[in-house]
Amino acid sequence: MPEIRLAIAGVGNCASSLVQGLAYYATSGPTRSAGILHESLGGYRLSDIRVVAAFDVDRRKVGRLLHEAIFAPPNCTTRFQDELPDSSVTVLMAPVHDGVAAHMDEYPDDKAFRVADASPVDVTQTLRDTQADVLICYMPVGSEQAVRHYARACLDAGVAMVNCEPVFIASHPEWADEFAQANLPIVGDDIKSQFGATIVHRMLTRLMGDRGVALDRTYQLNTGGNTDFLNMLERSRLRFKKISKTEAVQSQLDEPLDDDAIYVGPSDFVPWQKDNKVCFLRMEWRGFGDVPMNLELRLSVEDSPNSAGMAIDAIRCAKLARDRGIGGPLEAVSAFTMKHPPKQMRDSEAREALERWILGE
Repeated sequence: MPEIRLAIAGVGNCASSLVQGLAYYATSGPTRSAGILHESLGGYRLSDIRVVAAFDVDRRKVGRLLHEAIFAPPNCTTRFQDELPDSSVTVLMAPVHDGVAAHMDEYPDDKAFRVADASPVDVTQTLRDTQADVLICYMPVGSEQAVRHYARACLDAGVAMVNCEPVFIASHPEWADEFAQANLPIVGDDIKSQFGATIVHRMLTRLMGDRGVALDRTYQLNTGGNTDFLNMLERSRLRFKKISKTEAVQSQLDEPLDDDAIYVGPSDFVPWQKDNKVCFLRMEWRGFGDVPMNLELRLSVEDSPNSAGMAIDAIRCAKLARDRGIGGPLEAVSAFTMKHPPKQMRDSEAREALERWILGE
């Protein structure tokens, strides 16, 4: 199989876990199958993915080789792969746009972004020069202008896109149509972790409907200590994130809850948690005889590795679609890997649809 030439927009914790994972599973076998749904997807293994470009704006990353930059502050995710091959990819200065929240200046260097004093590169030309196949977008939440800049660069350079951010591109009719017209695949929007708060909340919500009980109220509160949670302290950046997470749960109900009966979203930044994300989930329902019952659940996950488990399949599906001459939003792939896909499905149905799509059916 040919290689998958990958560009990374945003060298944060998620990118760190992804790059570490490529090395970790390089010699994948029975002892290292945990965390991988498809060791081979359409003939592509993880060892076929090669990072050819990386973009960031932080002064501690720009100008450094990728295998060094993924561990630079403020990154704080788990280091599960110590030995990384030396990378020939230097992290390039990206256009800042709205990628850095103003309140970052109020926090110490080891917690917040620090913009490099460098001129931004031409992202479109870089994608062309490196002959990238797929770009994965890891911009901070609320970076609407920045995400759209990368989407436009993909369209202009002829590159497929995996949009892990809650800025609606694949699920936006006009952007979806542009990718379809350009015959370029896009997977999006807003990455759904492998086994995290959203998937657990969705599955429990659907289970209640399947078992005939009536969900009345629910909340999902999340805390974490990485730059994603710090970034989300600026509530104005949460507009699409809250829509994405709430709709992901509402879509599993036969009748949506009233707005005041459901809250799904980040709660607060707890610095010492670092990349650990803790979800506090409560669900209140009525069963037989309208008898009230409730569930409370606490889930603790490492946020960025949890994301990479889905990203690694989304990347390979995007390349497989390119090989097959398929453009536009990949509905089955997006429904399985993303919170806000163009078409919501039950997760069991999305898995079946994904497997059929991989087989070319």
